[in-house]
Amino acid sequence: MALSDHVSFTQISAQHGITPDEVKVIMRTELKPGSYRAWRKRVRDFGDRRAHYK
Repeated sequence: MALSDHVSFTQISAQHGITPDEVKVIMRTELKPGSYRAWRKRVRDFGDRRAHYK
C-alpha cells in the first residue's frame, strides 16, 4: 500500500495499525536502497504540494 501514490499514511495506519515511522522502517528494509530513496523523495515532494498526502 505504501508504494501507491494514492494511499496516505493515515489510511495505512487505520487499516493496519502501524505508524508512519513504522511504515518507513518496513519500506527501508524491504526495498533496495535506491528504491527507498526514490520513494521517500516522491512522498516528500507530493507531501509538500498536497496537505492530505503522506
